[in-house]
Amino acid sequence: MAELNRNSYLSKNVGNFPATTVIGGREYVKVQDLRYGTNPHQPAAYYKPADTVCPIGDMQILKDGKSGLSQTNLEDISYALNIVKFFDRPACAVMKHVNPSGAAVQCGGEDIRQVYIKARDADARAAFGSAVAFNTVVDTATAKEIMGSFVECVVAPAYEAGVLDIFNDGETFKLNRHIRIIQCGDISRLPKFTGQGDAQSNTIKVLADGSLIIAAPLTTSLRSVSDLKSAESENAKVGKQVSAHSATPAQLADLLFAWYVNLSVRSNGVVIAQNGQTISVGTGEQDRVGAVEQAIAKYRQKYQGDNSIKNSVMSSDGFFPFADAVEVAAEAGITAIVCPAGSLRDAEVIKRANELGVALYYAPERIFSHH
Repeated sequence: MAELNRNSYLSKNVGNFPATTVIGGREYVKVQDLRYGTNPHQPAAYYKPADTVCPIGDMQILKDGKSGLSQTNLEDISYALNIVKFFDRPACAVMKHVNPSGAAVQCGGEDIRQVYIKARDADARAAFGSAVAFNTVVDTATAKEIMGSFVECVVAPAYEAGVLDIFNDGETFKLNRHIRIIQCGDISRLPKFTGQGDAQSNTIKVLADGSLIIAAPLTTSLRSVSDLKSAESENAKVGKQVSAHSATPAQLADLLFAWYVNLSVRSNGVVIAQNGQTISVGTGEQDRVGAVEQAIAKYRQKYQGDNSIKNSVMSSDGFFPFADAVEVAAEAGITAIVCPAGSLRDAEVIKRANELGVALYYAPERIFSHH
């Protein structure tokens, strides 16, 4: 397989980006100039930490597109891998504008093609022109399925023999003749859980005046369903309240799945899931109940008459300051929720969830992502 050609994707509007730069005391080397940044009029370049093997920074381009990668492509690739890294079972994330339009993990005897279809069809309309990531080998059946609809990029740790022939078949699959196929490195190197990661994995946010914020990576303490704790809290108004309902084993698995997906959803974010598939994603809202309403409205708009949302589960990246979000979720048919604690009204929210028959679980941290 060919190494990444660091000179083949020069933008028509190349900026004056140096070969090396130092940020936060760490040296970075330029991998390549990009097709463009977030928008075509923004020049951009792509850097990786010097003298370090990186799962994304050292990825191989197996098939390039018409004019190479953009910043948007790379961000979607990164966030998609940030989802699938959590799973030992085959998983797929479909990203659009640094938010998942859909994600799925293997349930039962599903093959990787079926997992991809679940992720794509969670929001098939939004999946048009997406970046698709896998945590496992992509086989020929999955490749043919991918080529049936427009996809910008595919990234995976490996590809089965014959798969590149399918991705290169621009005559049969004219819609995807410019698809980009990328082989990433070992995604188990990406930090997942609290305490993992080092300076290499720190996040860097650039402010409008060039100032920087350097922060530790967003990870979670939830390693398994055994870390999900039934909600309990106490206040003067309603006394001590404990969640009176329990999720089924399948729902607990879906709660953990929804939580992992939510780490890569822009806050305020909620993820509704069932059977290892995102049902709908509410993202970027300024209020918590608005994110829940958005997810439910999006689902109903795109899947009128489909009652799959019934008995589904939901994750919330922040606590519920009021019971309204739980009420909206319960009315739609959601029966189990995971969220962090932290509201002065936690006990009142638990009490209302009990009245509505919703199993409420607490996560040990908030997972806001303001990307």
